[in-house]
Amino acid sequence: MRTTPPNSSTTRRRWRRVASAVTATAALLLTGLTTAAQAQAADTSSSKVTWTRSCALPRHHGEMACNALRVTGGRTAFQQQHGITAKAADASSPSGYGPTDLRSAYGLTSAAANNGSGRTIAIVDAYDDPNAESDLAAYRSHYGLPACTTANGCFKKVSQTGSTTALPTADSGWAGEISLDLDMASAICPNCHITLVEAKSASMANLGTAVNEAVSLGAKYVSNSYGGGESSSDATYDSTYFNHPGVAITVSAGDAGYGAEYPAASKYVTAVGGTSLSTSSTTRGWSESVWRTSSTEGTGSGCSAYDTKPAWQTDTGCAKRMIADVSAVADPATGVSVYDTYGADGQGWATYGGTSASAPIIASVYALAGTPSTGSYPSAFPYANTSTLNDVTSGSNGSCTTSYFCTARTGYDGPTGLGTPEGLGAFTG
Repeated sequence: MRTTPPNSSTTRRRWRRVASAVTATAALLLTGLTTAAQAQAADTSSSKVTWTRSCALPRHHGEMACNALRVTGGRTAFQQQHGITAKAADASSPSGYGPTDLRSAYGLTSAAANNGSGRTIAIVDAYDDPNAESDLAAYRSHYGLPACTTANGCFKKVSQTGSTTALPTADSGWAGEISLDLDMASAICPNCHITLVEAKSASMANLGTAVNEAVSLGAKYVSNSYGGGESSSDATYDSTYFNHPGVAITVSAGDAGYGAEYPAASKYVTAVGGTSLSTSSTTRGWSESVWRTSSTEGTGSGCSAYDTKPAWQTDTGCAKRMIADVSAVADPATGVSVYDTYGADGQGWATYGGTSASAPIIASVYALAGTPSTGSYPSAFPYANTSTLNDVTSGSNGSCTTSYFCTARTGYDGPTGLGTPEGLGAFTG
């Protein structure tokens, strides 16, 4: 059992660090330093990967931040695998993992080719990406995926009220997040339809309204790549926005290392952690470990201070909701290719990481697996099918009193949950 209270104090300390980071970022901008100077680095070597956060950090109660990290320099795992130098990489060609890599890593090659027709994945984000459809077209064309457009009925972009014309204000940082989400849905489930629901701001109230709109439009798979601090309001948010039986709702676990975030802590969602993914000589051909770059950079995990534990989650160290449930690639150094042309950051091809990558990947695996049974909570499915997951057993995302809260082990652990997909078996029910 826990020897300390649930990590509400840890969460408060964690978001105080976030507030300090916001202040420091503002100071850097005032002195005219470049975005690259703000980037986090995998280590001090110039050949290693550096990146920057795509979206602003939360500044107010109830405000969310996207969990997308855009690579700004160094050599990604994809570049090393294909002998591409950091100097040769530019916005005209991909520098991260593409659809073939991701399907191979997660045993989805056959399913991606044959499943998904008639199913709709909803992507919920804040603000508008004016280039969302054209950027999606460029990504899909490059990788030989079928066209997904408004004209052919595959793609739809709406506001949180369902309007196709009265869209939110555009935002460059969230546009990068949107491109990441759309591209990951395309990579994993190329035959699926995609609905992008744009909230008018990054508040939990507006994003939650967008989740409800996505479900009302018929989506059975809803991806949310954002998070913020926990609060006593979370139980209300749970019942108002996330209690949708028969719908698979995925949420990023966060990118700031150990410490619970909301809405990943909701008992009604599948909380998705992040891994470092590399090729290997194993039978699988890939290996994974917990993604961690520093004490404040890595996949989120934690024991919720507020949300009750769902019946299907049976770890004994946390009396309340434990994060995460499952995981997928999120380390920017082993990141994914994204095509984005909107705003200062949108220069074409870029590599992204963060649990903003893993959440839409898992939502799309649910889509490949088929419509969840009526009345079910799909977050329970992996717990009934643990043998069809890749168990991640190495790495940690911080220091904690109860080891498995932040350290990988055989079986369930906080940073990677029950593991990563190996086919569809763990996502069917």
